[in-house]
Amino acid sequence: MTVVSHFQAEKLAAAYAEGKTSARVSLDLNLTFGAVDLCAEGVRLPQGRLLTWQEIEQVRRRPSACFIVGPDGLDRIQRFSERLQRLYALYPTESAPTMMLAGFPMHRIKAVDPDLDTRNKLATLAPVKGQVLDVCTGLGYTAIRAAKSADSVLTLERDPVVLELCRMNPWSQDLFQDPKIEILTGSAEEILPGLPSSSFDRIIHDPPTLQLAGDLYSEDFYRELRRVLKPGGRLFHYIGDPDSAHGAKLTSGILARLRTAGFRRARREPEAFGISAS
Repeated sequence: MTVVSHFQAEKLAAAYAEGKTSARVSLDLNLTFGAVDLCAEGVRLPQGRLLTWQEIEQVRRRPSACFIVGPDGLDRIQRFSERLQRLYALYPTESAPTMMLAGFPMHRIKAVDPDLDTRNKLATLAPVKGQVLDVCTGLGYTAIRAAKSADSVLTLERDPVVLELCRMNPWSQDLFQDPKIEILTGSAEEILPGLPSSSFDRIIHDPPTLQLAGDLYSEDFYRELRRVLKPGGRLFHYIGDPDSAHGAKLTSGILARLRTAGFRRARREPEAFGISAS
């Protein structure tokens, strides 16, 4: 699978403009790099497909998009969920891509990149071990990284369309290939009551914004998270920029609800844009 964005297209166009006949570039959104041949017609990909200069220009003109290079053309990586009436799209960065949901990026992309954003979240729970619950799979970065040290990861995703996007994202492939990871599709509010009590050592709760997923910020939902967490277990709850006016108000309310729900040592984690609790 070849996936490119304007970052790769710009490098290829610049190399050809300099008279080069080959260029080193990533064909999987900065995950790996290799050499490709340049010619008057375009870029010869390793599998033999010619990516024309017209196609490269098409990619360059859309800096907010990622494209799969198919046998018959370019397929922009975006999908619309009829059930939730939401548009999901893969958005490129100079590292791992993020997902745009209703115009909101699902990872931090200012000052940090999605890969570092994921590392920061999990650092609040170090060591990440035992059984891990990942609420809101998204592109799967949290589940994939957690599985590197945990015994198992159960990740919950409400919308199957999000998982379609994951299958097209090179950075998400371990979500389907790592035997430590199990994916359940459905509403977290409905799945959680069916999970055994005291069954997870770590929980990463990374919901969309309050406007898009208000139920995932409720005291009742936090009580369910508390119920499935083992004694001594730890939770990280992503919120957003705690220094913004909205973030500060939201953080105060969440801290209060977590404490009422039975969590202890709930505290701000400014580097990770969230709250940890035990």
